[in-house]
Amino acid sequence: MPRRLSLAAGAALAAALLCSPGLLSCAGPGSRPSPPAARPSPPADGARRRARELGIVIGRLPTGRLNAITDVPGVRVGHVTHRRGTGRLDPGKGPVRTGVTVILPTSDDFWHNKVPAASFILNGNGEMTGLHYVNEFGVLESPIVFTNTLAVGRAFDGAVQYMLRRYPAIGVDEPTVAPIVGECDDSALNDMRGLHVSAEDVLTAAEQAAGGPVPEGAVGGGTGMMCYDFKCGIGTASRVVPEAAGGFIVGAIVQANFGARGELRVDGVPVGQEIRDLLPEPDYHSEGSLLAVVATDAPLSARQLGRVARRVPLAVGRTGTISRDGSGDLFLAFATGNRIPAEPRELTRTLREVDDGRLNPVFQAAEEAVEEAILNALTMATTTFGQDDHVAHAIPLDRLREVMRRYRRLEGPTREGR
Repeated sequence: MPRRLSLAAGAALAAALLCSPGLLSCAGPGSRPSPPAARPSPPADGARRRARELGIVIGRLPTGRLNAITDVPGVRVGHVTHRRGTGRLDPGKGPVRTGVTVILPTSDDFWHNKVPAASFILNGNGEMTGLHYVNEFGVLESPIVFTNTLAVGRAFDGAVQYMLRRYPAIGVDEPTVAPIVGECDDSALNDMRGLHVSAEDVLTAAEQAAGGPVPEGAVGGGTGMMCYDFKCGIGTASRVVPEAAGGFIVGAIVQANFGARGELRVDGVPVGQEIRDLLPEPDYHSEGSLLAVVATDAPLSARQLGRVARRVPLAVGRTGTISRDGSGDLFLAFATGNRIPAEPRELTRTLREVDDGRLNPVFQAAEEAVEEAILNALTMATTTFGQDDHVAHAIPLDRLREVMRRYRRLEGPTREGR
Protein backbone atom coordinates (compact mmCIF):
# COMPACT_ATOMS: atom_id res chain seq x y z
CA MET A 1 0.00 0.00 0.00
CA PRO A 2 2.81 2.37 -0.95
CA ARG A 3 2.71 6.16 -1.02
CA ARG A 4 3.69 7.54 -4.42
CA LEU A 5 6.34 10.21 -4.81
CA SER A 6 6.41 12.95 -7.46
CA LEU A 7 9.55 14.85 -8.53
CA ALA A 8 9.60 17.66 -11.10
CA ALA A 9 12.66 16.48 -12.92
CA GLY A 10 14.59 18.46 -15.50
CA ALA A 11 17.11 16.88 -17.79
CA ALA A 12 19.98 17.28 -15.33
CA LEU A 13 18.01 15.78 -12.46
CA ALA A 14 16.78 12.92 -14.65
CA ALA A 15 20.37 12.10 -15.49
CA ALA A 16 21.31 12.18 -11.84
CA LEU A 17 18.49 9.81 -10.96
CA LEU A 18 19.96 7.12 -13.18
CA CYS A 19 22.93 6.72 -10.86
CA SER A 20 21.50 7.83 -7.53
CA PRO A 21 20.06 5.07 -5.36
CA GLY A 22 18.53 7.56 -2.98
CA LEU A 23 16.17 9.43 -5.32
CA LEU A 24 12.99 8.23 -6.94
CA SER A 25 10.71 9.70 -9.59
CA CYS A 26 7.18 8.91 -10.62
CA ALA A 27 4.01 10.22 -12.13
CA GLY A 28 2.30 11.55 -9.04
CA PRO A 29 -1.41 11.43 -8.20
CA GLY A 30 -3.50 13.23 -10.75
CA SER A 31 -0.62 13.61 -13.20
CA ARG A 32 -1.20 10.64 -15.49
CA PRO A 33 0.86 11.42 -18.59
CA SER A 34 -0.49 11.05 -22.09
CA PRO A 35 0.51 7.79 -23.76
CA PRO A 36 3.13 7.97 -26.48
CA ALA A 37 1.93 8.29 -30.05
CA ALA A 38 3.57 4.99 -30.91
CA ARG A 39 4.41 2.16 -28.55
CA PRO A 40 8.17 2.06 -27.93
CA SER A 41 9.98 -1.09 -28.86
CA PRO A 42 11.73 -2.74 -25.92
CA PRO A 43 14.85 -4.82 -26.39
CA ALA A 44 14.11 -8.45 -27.11
CA ASP A 45 13.83 -10.40 -23.87
CA GLY A 46 14.96 -13.66 -25.39
CA ALA A 47 14.62 -16.82 -23.33
CA ARG A 48 14.34 -15.98 -19.67
CA ARG A 49 16.55 -17.82 -17.19
CA ARG A 50 16.67 -18.29 -13.45
CA ALA A 51 19.63 -16.72 -11.67
CA ARG A 52 21.40 -20.03 -11.19
CA GLU A 53 21.06 -20.85 -14.88
CA LEU A 54 22.95 -17.62 -15.54
CA GLY A 55 25.82 -18.78 -13.34
CA ILE A 56 24.76 -16.64 -10.37
CA VAL A 57 25.08 -18.89 -7.33
CA ILE A 58 23.81 -17.33 -4.12
CA GLY A 59 25.27 -18.61 -0.86
CA ARG A 60 26.87 -21.94 -0.04
CA LEU A 61 24.09 -24.43 0.68
CA PRO A 62 22.78 -26.76 -2.03
CA THR A 63 19.33 -26.23 -3.49
CA GLY A 64 16.47 -28.67 -3.35
CA ARG A 65 15.61 -30.70 -6.45
CA LEU A 66 13.46 -27.94 -7.96
CA ASN A 67 15.05 -24.98 -6.20
CA ALA A 68 11.52 -23.94 -5.22
CA ILE A 69 9.29 -23.71 -2.17
CA THR A 70 7.57 -26.84 -3.45
CA ASP A 71 10.69 -28.81 -2.50
CA VAL A 72 9.23 -28.71 1.01
CA PRO A 73 7.01 -31.83 0.99
CA GLY A 74 3.33 -31.01 0.69
CA VAL A 75 3.67 -27.32 -0.20
CA ARG A 76 1.74 -26.42 -3.36
CA VAL A 77 1.48 -23.25 -5.45
CA GLY A 78 -1.15 -22.09 -7.94
CA HIS A 79 -1.55 -18.97 -10.09
CA VAL A 80 -4.31 -17.18 -11.96
CA THR A 81 -3.02 -14.48 -14.34
CA HIS A 82 -5.06 -11.71 -15.98
CA ARG A 83 -3.41 -10.07 -18.98
CA ARG A 84 -5.72 -8.33 -21.45
CA GLY A 85 -6.16 -5.02 -23.22
CA THR A 86 -3.66 -2.44 -24.48
CA GLY A 87 -3.31 1.31 -24.77
CA ARG A 88 -5.16 4.08 -23.01
CA LEU A 89 -6.36 3.46 -19.46
CA ASP A 90 -10.13 3.18 -19.23
CA PRO A 91 -10.67 2.92 -15.45
CA GLY A 92 -12.80 -0.09 -14.68
CA LYS A 93 -12.14 -1.78 -18.02
CA GLY A 94 -8.40 -2.05 -18.54
CA PRO A 95 -5.73 -2.70 -19.60
CA VAL A 96 -5.43 -5.48 -17.03
CA ARG A 97 -2.12 -6.80 -15.69
CA THR A 98 -2.81 -8.58 -12.41
CA GLY A 99 -3.68 -11.91 -10.79
CA VAL A 100 -3.40 -14.08 -7.71
CA THR A 101 -0.89 -16.58 -6.36
CA VAL A 102 -1.98 -19.13 -3.77
CA ILE A 103 0.34 -21.13 -1.48
CA LEU A 104 -1.10 -24.17 0.29
CA PRO A 105 1.02 -25.18 3.30
CA THR A 106 0.41 -28.93 3.08
CA SER A 107 -1.29 -31.45 0.83
CA ASP A 108 -3.40 -32.85 3.67
CA ASP A 109 -5.77 -31.40 6.27
CA PHE A 110 -4.16 -28.18 7.52
CA TRP A 111 -7.41 -27.00 9.14
CA HIS A 112 -7.70 -29.81 11.70
CA ASN A 113 -3.93 -30.34 11.90
CA LYS A 114 -2.41 -26.89 11.83
CA VAL A 115 1.23 -26.00 11.22
CA PRO A 116 3.30 -23.69 13.46
CA ALA A 117 3.81 -20.22 11.99
CA ALA A 118 4.99 -16.69 12.77
CA SER A 119 5.37 -13.39 10.96
CA PHE A 120 7.58 -10.32 10.93
CA ILE A 121 6.83 -6.85 9.57
CA LEU A 122 9.89 -4.92 8.48
CA ASN A 123 7.89 -1.90 7.27
CA GLY A 124 4.14 -1.80 7.67
CA ASN A 125 2.94 0.32 4.73
CA GLY A 126 0.98 -2.63 3.37
CA GLU A 127 -1.43 -5.37 4.30
CA MET A 128 -1.29 -9.06 5.05
CA THR A 129 -4.50 -10.20 6.68
CA GLY A 130 -4.63 -12.81 9.41
CA LEU A 131 -1.25 -12.04 10.99
CA HIS A 132 -2.74 -11.08 14.35
CA TYR A 133 -4.19 -14.58 14.62
CA VAL A 134 -0.95 -16.20 13.47
CA ASN A 135 1.11 -14.35 16.03
CA GLU A 136 -1.40 -14.84 18.84
CA PHE A 137 -1.79 -18.60 18.45
CA GLY A 138 1.35 -19.50 16.52
CA VAL A 139 -0.41 -21.51 13.81
CA LEU A 140 -1.28 -21.39 10.11
CA GLU A 141 -4.56 -23.00 9.11
CA SER A 142 -5.47 -21.47 5.73
CA PRO A 143 -4.14 -20.73 2.25
CA ILE A 144 -1.75 -17.83 1.72
CA VAL A 145 -2.72 -15.48 -1.14
CA PHE A 146 -0.61 -12.86 -2.97
CA THR A 147 -2.44 -10.23 -5.06
CA ASN A 148 -2.76 -6.46 -5.65
CA THR A 149 -3.70 -3.83 -3.08
CA LEU A 150 -7.34 -3.27 -4.00
CA ALA A 151 -8.01 -6.99 -4.45
CA VAL A 152 -7.43 -7.95 -0.82
CA GLY A 153 -11.15 -8.08 0.00
CA ARG A 154 -12.11 -10.26 -2.94
CA ALA A 155 -9.09 -12.51 -2.44
CA PHE A 156 -10.01 -12.92 1.23
CA ASP A 157 -13.54 -13.85 0.17
CA GLY A 158 -12.16 -16.42 -2.26
CA ALA A 159 -9.91 -17.96 0.37
CA VAL A 160 -12.87 -18.17 2.77
CA GLN A 161 -14.98 -19.85 0.09
CA TYR A 162 -12.20 -22.35 -0.56
CA MET A 163 -12.06 -23.24 3.13
CA LEU A 164 -15.86 -23.47 3.42
CA ARG A 165 -15.99 -25.87 0.47
CA ARG A 166 -13.19 -27.99 1.82
CA TYR A 167 -14.39 -27.94 5.45
CA PRO A 168 -18.21 -27.69 5.60
CA ALA A 169 -18.29 -27.53 9.41
CA ILE A 170 -16.53 -24.13 9.53
CA GLY A 171 -18.89 -21.60 11.06
CA VAL A 172 -21.37 -24.32 12.09
CA ASP A 173 -19.74 -26.82 14.45
CA GLU A 174 -16.21 -25.47 14.07
CA PRO A 175 -14.63 -22.01 14.47
CA THR A 176 -14.40 -19.40 11.72
CA VAL A 177 -11.27 -18.92 9.62
CA ALA A 178 -9.10 -15.86 8.91
CA PRO A 179 -7.06 -16.45 5.73
CA ILE A 180 -3.71 -14.85 4.93
CA VAL A 181 -3.91 -12.35 2.03
CA GLY A 182 -0.96 -10.09 1.18
CA GLU A 183 -0.82 -7.28 -1.35
CA CYS A 184 1.47 -5.08 -3.45
CA ASP A 185 0.54 -2.07 -5.60
CA ASP A 186 0.47 -2.88 -9.35
CA SER A 187 -1.25 0.34 -10.48
CA ALA A 188 1.72 1.46 -12.63
CA LEU A 189 0.80 -1.25 -15.15
CA ASN A 190 -2.67 -2.43 -14.13
CA ASP A 191 -6.13 -0.90 -14.06
CA MET A 192 -6.32 -1.53 -10.34
CA ARG A 193 -9.56 0.47 -9.97
CA GLY A 194 -11.25 -2.13 -12.16
CA LEU A 195 -11.11 -4.76 -9.40
CA HIS A 196 -10.37 -7.44 -11.97
CA VAL A 197 -9.39 -10.08 -9.39
CA SER A 198 -12.34 -12.17 -8.24
CA ALA A 199 -13.03 -14.60 -5.44
CA GLU A 200 -13.32 -17.26 -8.13
CA ASP A 201 -9.71 -16.60 -9.15
CA VAL A 202 -8.54 -17.60 -5.68
CA LEU A 203 -10.71 -20.71 -5.75
CA THR A 204 -9.25 -21.66 -9.13
CA ALA A 205 -5.65 -21.03 -8.08
CA ALA A 206 -6.12 -23.00 -4.85
CA GLU A 207 -7.84 -25.93 -6.54
CA GLN A 208 -5.16 -26.07 -9.25
CA ALA A 209 -2.26 -25.57 -6.84
CA ALA A 210 0.36 -28.27 -7.26
CA GLY A 211 3.82 -29.35 -6.30
CA GLY A 212 6.56 -29.37 -8.88
CA PRO A 213 8.12 -26.44 -10.74
CA VAL A 214 6.64 -23.03 -9.93
CA PRO A 215 6.05 -20.53 -12.77
CA GLU A 216 7.93 -17.33 -11.98
CA GLY A 217 8.16 -13.73 -13.10
CA ALA A 218 5.15 -11.87 -14.48
CA VAL A 219 2.56 -14.43 -13.40
CA GLY A 220 -0.19 -14.64 -10.79
CA GLY A 221 -0.01 -11.92 -8.18
CA GLY A 222 3.28 -10.77 -9.73
CA THR A 223 1.83 -9.96 -13.17
CA GLY A 224 1.93 -6.18 -12.68
CA MET A 225 4.85 -5.87 -10.25
CA MET A 226 8.20 -4.10 -10.65
CA CYS A 227 11.33 -4.11 -8.52
CA TYR A 228 14.51 -2.11 -8.83
CA ASP A 229 12.76 -0.35 -11.75
CA PHE A 230 12.75 -3.57 -13.79
CA LYS A 231 9.81 -5.86 -14.43
CA CYS A 232 9.55 -8.33 -11.60
CA GLY A 233 6.93 -10.53 -9.91
CA ILE A 234 6.95 -14.01 -8.38
CA GLY A 235 10.18 -15.81 -7.51
CA THR A 236 11.06 -18.91 -5.52
CA ALA A 237 14.09 -20.90 -4.34
CA SER A 238 15.08 -23.54 -1.79
CA ARG A 239 18.00 -24.84 0.22
CA VAL A 240 18.89 -28.15 1.90
CA VAL A 241 20.43 -28.02 5.36
CA PRO A 242 23.43 -30.38 5.84
CA GLU A 243 22.59 -33.86 7.09
CA ALA A 244 24.55 -33.23 10.26
CA ALA A 245 22.18 -30.34 10.97
CA GLY A 246 19.06 -32.36 10.20
CA GLY A 247 18.94 -32.40 6.39
CA PHE A 248 15.86 -30.17 6.46
CA ILE A 249 14.49 -28.41 3.38
CA VAL A 250 13.85 -24.66 3.52
CA GLY A 251 11.97 -22.95 0.68
CA ALA A 252 10.89 -19.39 -0.05
CA ILE A 253 8.49 -17.61 -2.39
CA VAL A 254 8.25 -13.84 -2.90
CA GLN A 255 6.10 -11.26 -4.64
CA ALA A 256 8.62 -8.51 -5.35
CA ASN A 257 7.60 -4.90 -6.04
CA PHE A 258 10.24 -2.70 -4.39
CA GLY A 259 13.56 -0.91 -4.72
CA ALA A 260 15.17 1.85 -6.80
CA ARG A 261 17.47 1.05 -9.72
CA GLY A 262 20.67 2.42 -8.21
CA GLU A 263 20.24 0.18 -5.18
CA LEU A 264 20.21 -3.17 -7.00
CA ARG A 265 23.01 -5.54 -6.06
CA VAL A 266 23.33 -9.11 -7.32
CA ASP A 267 25.54 -11.25 -5.10
CA GLY A 268 27.27 -8.05 -3.99
CA VAL A 269 27.77 -6.68 -7.51
CA PRO A 270 26.31 -3.16 -8.05
CA VAL A 271 24.25 -4.12 -11.09
CA GLY A 272 21.89 -1.17 -10.68
CA GLN A 273 24.79 1.24 -11.05
CA GLU A 274 25.97 -0.55 -14.18
CA ILE A 275 22.64 -0.93 -16.02
CA ARG A 276 21.27 2.59 -15.76
CA ASP A 277 18.95 2.68 -18.75
CA LEU A 278 15.74 0.74 -19.44
CA LEU A 279 13.92 2.61 -16.70
CA PRO A 280 10.15 2.31 -16.61
CA GLU A 281 8.41 4.51 -19.18
CA PRO A 282 7.28 6.96 -18.00
CA ASP A 283 9.90 7.13 -15.25
CA TYR A 284 7.44 5.98 -12.61
CA HIS A 285 8.33 4.58 -9.25
CA SER A 286 6.32 3.65 -6.19
CA GLU A 287 8.08 2.65 -3.03
CA GLY A 288 7.01 -0.91 -2.34
CA SER A 289 6.33 -3.61 -1.45
CA LEU A 290 7.66 -7.13 -0.76
CA LEU A 291 5.82 -10.25 0.37
CA ALA A 292 7.93 -13.25 1.40
CA VAL A 293 6.92 -16.68 2.72
CA VAL A 294 9.46 -19.15 4.11
CA ALA A 295 8.50 -22.82 4.55
CA THR A 296 10.45 -25.72 6.05
CA ASP A 297 9.90 -29.33 7.02
CA ALA A 298 12.03 -28.83 10.14
CA PRO A 299 10.32 -29.39 13.51
CA LEU A 300 10.21 -25.77 14.66
CA SER A 301 7.99 -23.98 17.16
CA ALA A 302 6.18 -20.73 16.45
CA ARG A 303 8.74 -18.95 18.61
CA GLN A 304 11.56 -20.29 16.47
CA LEU A 305 9.71 -19.44 13.27
CA GLY A 306 9.54 -15.87 14.51
CA ARG A 307 13.32 -15.97 14.63
CA VAL A 308 13.39 -17.27 11.05
CA ALA A 309 11.00 -14.56 9.82
CA ARG A 310 13.14 -11.86 11.44
CA ARG A 311 16.12 -13.03 9.36
CA VAL A 312 14.35 -12.40 6.03
CA PRO A 313 15.37 -8.70 5.99
CA LEU A 314 19.03 -9.74 5.92
CA ALA A 315 18.39 -11.47 2.60
CA VAL A 316 16.37 -8.57 1.24
CA GLY A 317 19.07 -6.09 2.21
CA ARG A 318 21.68 -8.08 0.31
CA THR A 319 19.78 -7.29 -2.90
CA GLY A 320 20.28 -3.59 -2.14
CA THR A 321 17.05 -2.08 -0.84
CA ILE A 322 16.80 0.10 2.26
CA SER A 323 13.12 -0.74 3.03
CA ARG A 324 11.64 2.65 2.22
CA ASP A 325 9.04 4.59 4.18
CA GLY A 326 6.30 3.68 1.69
CA SER A 327 7.14 -0.01 1.41
CA GLY A 328 5.07 -2.83 2.85
CA ASP A 329 7.63 -5.51 3.71
CA LEU A 330 5.66 -8.40 5.22
CA PHE A 331 7.10 -11.84 5.95
CA LEU A 332 5.59 -15.16 7.08
CA ALA A 333 7.32 -18.41 8.08
CA PHE A 334 5.76 -21.80 8.71
CA ALA A 335 7.02 -25.32 9.43
CA THR A 336 5.46 -28.67 8.65
CA GLY A 337 7.68 -30.71 11.00
CA ASN A 338 5.09 -30.33 13.78
CA ARG A 339 1.32 -30.58 13.51
CA ILE A 340 -1.07 -29.08 16.03
CA PRO A 341 -4.48 -30.78 16.30
CA ALA A 342 -7.50 -28.49 16.39
CA GLU A 343 -9.32 -30.73 18.87
CA PRO A 344 -6.71 -32.47 21.02
CA ARG A 345 -7.81 -35.24 23.35
CA GLU A 346 -5.16 -34.50 25.93
CA LEU A 347 -4.85 -31.49 28.21
CA THR A 348 -1.25 -30.91 27.19
CA ARG A 349 0.65 -31.32 23.94
CA THR A 350 4.22 -32.14 23.07
CA LEU A 351 6.05 -30.53 20.17
CA ARG A 352 9.54 -31.23 18.91
CA GLU A 353 12.02 -28.38 18.48
CA VAL A 354 15.41 -28.16 16.90
CA ASP A 355 17.75 -26.99 19.62
CA ASP A 356 18.10 -23.22 19.38
CA GLY A 357 21.86 -23.48 19.35
CA ARG A 358 21.61 -25.54 16.15
CA LEU A 359 19.32 -23.24 14.18
CA ASN A 360 22.07 -21.38 12.34
CA PRO A 361 21.91 -23.64 9.26
CA VAL A 362 18.14 -23.04 9.05
CA PHE A 363 18.68 -19.28 9.30
CA GLN A 364 21.31 -19.49 6.57
CA ALA A 365 19.04 -21.57 4.34
CA ALA A 366 16.15 -19.14 4.73
CA GLU A 367 18.30 -16.12 3.94
CA GLU A 368 19.89 -17.71 0.87
CA ALA A 369 16.53 -18.93 -0.45
CA VAL A 370 14.84 -15.53 -0.08
CA GLU A 371 17.74 -13.70 -1.74
CA GLU A 372 17.74 -16.07 -4.70
CA ALA A 373 13.93 -15.99 -4.94
CA ILE A 374 14.06 -12.21 -5.41
CA LEU A 375 16.66 -12.56 -8.15
CA ASN A 376 14.57 -15.25 -9.87
CA ALA A 377 11.58 -12.91 -9.79
CA LEU A 378 13.74 -10.40 -11.67
CA THR A 379 15.43 -12.66 -14.20
CA MET A 380 12.31 -14.64 -15.09
CA ALA A 381 10.04 -11.64 -15.66
CA THR A 382 9.34 -10.43 -19.20
CA THR A 383 8.98 -6.88 -20.49
CA THR A 384 5.40 -5.79 -19.88
CA PHE A 385 3.31 -2.99 -21.40
CA GLY A 386 0.44 -1.86 -19.23
CA GLN A 387 -2.10 0.91 -18.97
CA ASP A 388 -1.36 4.04 -21.03
CA ASP A 389 1.43 2.04 -22.68
CA HIS A 390 3.49 2.27 -19.52
CA VAL A 391 6.31 -0.22 -19.88
CA ALA A 392 8.42 -2.10 -17.35
CA HIS A 393 11.50 -3.53 -19.01
CA ALA A 394 12.86 -6.96 -18.15
CA ILE A 395 16.42 -6.94 -16.90
CA PRO A 396 18.63 -7.74 -19.93
CA LEU A 397 20.20 -11.08 -19.12
CA ASP A 398 23.13 -10.73 -21.49
CA ARG A 399 24.12 -7.45 -19.88
CA LEU A 400 23.57 -8.86 -16.40
CA ARG A 401 25.93 -11.72 -17.20
CA GLU A 402 28.48 -9.31 -18.60
CA VAL A 403 28.40 -7.15 -15.47
CA MET A 404 28.74 -10.23 -13.26
CA ARG A 405 31.57 -11.57 -15.40
CA ARG A 406 33.42 -8.28 -15.26
CA TYR A 407 33.16 -8.06 -11.49
CA ARG A 408 33.53 -11.72 -10.63
CA ARG A 409 35.10 -13.31 -13.72
CA LEU A 410 31.99 -15.40 -14.14
CA GLU A 411 32.66 -17.81 -16.97
CA GLY A 412 30.51 -20.90 -16.61
CA PRO A 413 27.14 -22.07 -15.32
CA THR A 414 28.51 -22.13 -11.75
CA ARG A 415 31.34 -20.51 -9.85
CA GLU A 416 34.28 -22.62 -8.77
CA GLY A 417 34.44 -23.30 -5.10
CA ARG A 418 30.83 -22.34 -4.35
